[in-house]
Amino acid sequence: MPHQYKDSIATSAHSTSPIMTPVKEPGNPPDAIQYIQYHDDTSPHLWSRIRHWNQNAFSEFLGTFVFLLFSFGCTAQYVLGKGEKGDYTTLSLGWGVGIMLGAYTANRSGGHLNPAVTLSMCIYRRFPWSQLPIYALSQTLGAFCAAGVIYGNYKSAIDHFEGHNIRTVPYILSPSNHSSAVNATPTAGIFATYPAPFMTTTGAFFSEFLASAVLMFCIFALGESKRGGGARNLSPLVLCFVFVGIATCFGWETGFAINPARDFGPRVMTWALGTEELGSVV
Repeated sequence: MPHQYKDSIATSAHSTSPIMTPVKEPGNPPDAIQYIQYHDDTSPHLWSRIRHWNQNAFSEFLGTFVFLLFSFGCTAQYVLGKGEKGDYTTLSLGWGVGIMLGAYTANRSGGHLNPAVTLSMCIYRRFPWSQLPIYALSQTLGAFCAAGVIYGNYKSAIDHFEGHNIRTVPYILSPSNHSSAVNATPTAGIFATYPAPFMTTTGAFFSEFLASAVLMFCIFALGESKRGGGARNLSPLVLCFVFVGIATCFGWETGFAINPARDFGPRVMTWALGTEELGSVV
């Protein structure tokens, strides 16, 4: 039985709404109508309206958070375990599983998980430009929070691996001769991407361009498959294998960033924690 309560009193000229029922009560003037609003539990209240308006942003935040929680977790075990708790193959599989679970989590918003994906959708008129800043911010915040959670979970292991309150990047560029001083026990690479010391700027750009192009080609192909009657629920699973392939084939030189949120959010987190010489390789 729905709950009812009096909402307002108006004249008979007042227009009614689907949830407003006009009722005449004894003692009122003939032209006065008591409007009774029948309010059931499914009617939207303030928080429901806010949640509905922002649900795509929340979806992208949670999807990116889940994606990188698994991804940073497997990377932390690989780096901090010094190969005892996994190798590069398990790391690639962990990233693939992470993006699959993140895409399933963010199914409501389309599971972009990547500002580059959202931007491409906007360019090809498959997504409104007005949503680009909201999606990008949500994805970056999700990446930032995932990095923070993994850092907190592995803080003791990081202290043991690198030294108490010592946080370094893989190498430090020298402004004079562009050579690099390699750190023996870097941990910033768990969260952000850093190119190999021998990589040139041109080489790093082409490596990331190639990996990103492969990713976007596969995503658009999956989109066409869904419109043609393909299995929609299998798209994240296929994306898992795509990501494993990218990590396995293009991950060595630059760390397969291919995602501005995945790199920038965690990079800010490591900077806030005092990682040394962070700006030298940004």
